[in-house]
Amino acid sequence: MSRMLDVVVVGAGPNGLTAAVELARRGLTVEVHEAAGAVGGGARTEELTLPGFRHDPCSAVHPLAVRSPAFEAMPLDRHGLEWLHPDLPLAHPFPDGTAAVLSRLVGETASALGARDAGTYRRLVAPFEGKWATVAADFLRPQWNGLPRDPVTYARFGLVAAQPAALLARRFQGEKARGLLAGLAAHGIAPLTGFGTGGMALLFALAAHECGWPVPRGGSQAIADALASYLRELGGTVHTDSEVRHLDDLPPARAYVFDTSPTALARIAGLGRAYARFRYGPAVFKIDYALDGPVPWTAEPARRAGTVHIGPTLEEIGAALGAARHGRDPSVPFLITAQPSVADPTRAPAGKHTFWVYGHVPNGWEGDATEVIERQLERFAPGFRDRVLARATAGPPQLAARNANYVGGDIATGSVAGLRLLIRPKLARVPYATAHPAVFLCSSATPPGPGVHGMSGHHAARVVWSRLRSA
Repeated sequence: MSRMLDVVVVGAGPNGLTAAVELARRGLTVEVHEAAGAVGGGARTEELTLPGFRHDPCSAVHPLAVRSPAFEAMPLDRHGLEWLHPDLPLAHPFPDGTAAVLSRLVGETASALGARDAGTYRRLVAPFEGKWATVAADFLRPQWNGLPRDPVTYARFGLVAAQPAALLARRFQGEKARGLLAGLAAHGIAPLTGFGTGGMALLFALAAHECGWPVPRGGSQAIADALASYLRELGGTVHTDSEVRHLDDLPPARAYVFDTSPTALARIAGLGRAYARFRYGPAVFKIDYALDGPVPWTAEPARRAGTVHIGPTLEEIGAALGAARHGRDPSVPFLITAQPSVADPTRAPAGKHTFWVYGHVPNGWEGDATEVIERQLERFAPGFRDRVLARATAGPPQLAARNANYVGGDIATGSVAGLRLLIRPKLARVPYATAHPAVFLCSSATPPGPGVHGMSGHHAARVVWSRLRSA
């Protein structure tokens, strides 16, 4: 008869691995089961196009990971994780060949917005400069759980964060500032008129100034590999190619922690309709490119940036998000693009480049957005198609097949529109606990939500530890 484990974790994405590490550090016996052939979930790297071109199927750039409160407490550098920074975290080009930029320097960012808006931008971020540690800790947690570390900064940030991005943008007079804010907020895949989207934009801006928007050397897989390596050092075990269909498939344990979608958790753990009202959000259409050279951006700052937003104005970005939300085919998509090989030459053969892009589409959409995406790219990088050596496309069905957490192609593992950003997966005092006393949820469907930062796993682990210690 096998010895009972303390904890079994289902799913080896960043949150599952973080939860496993946190619990193993406390001396518990931990075992992880991952259905795929490698750990990573949303932080993986594969040769999707041609030999020698290393692509990130999902996350590529990590502004919330590099100084995540969860990751900073771990010696991940000792396990192979190295962060590389491009010259500019972000460029937001316009059709006239100019660009707004998000720089490590507040002054450079403000100056690029023009004289009318430079001062407004400085005043927006000034109260939070140098305070990333407390801002991150206070806002990357369940907002109703416990007292903030810095109540004054928390209150000031909250007054801005609660605003819709469209309202926050009204502080600015020019299209560059408004477009930059809208693009930052659009990472949340929620209407720009929705609650909390201003906070998303501000948090990403502060991350750039305080931490940068880096990429891991070799690909996002390096994050997951470092977490798994550290877990093994702590005595934990990781099983890949280990699909779990029912709780009985797992070894006996005192607690089971799921880095899965809520619907998958309910099916596996026999929780019935516990999450029947959980809602998934719009999806994305993703393309990974192998290029014969760098992207020929018209705007010079875009050639130096790790991330480039395509879709210049607030109105155009809002329309693209609205189309996806309301089930319409994309026509002029807003694109979030990344060019990791600008900072990391290991991603492609000498002189070649990798390029990563997605646009928003309706959940479960089965069309092909390649043409509309490349038409949009050509607006800002004429001759882009001439650089393409190979492409790997993935619409919502393919994304869901790659990662079961992306239900219908929703890479946020649940809608973040309105109060769903805060109340996830449902209204509960302890969102990581379930109706089953030994079963817990730690995926991006729980607070603080999507992003590679490990904080959902971090908070879930604390709940599990507390329950086991008091049992």
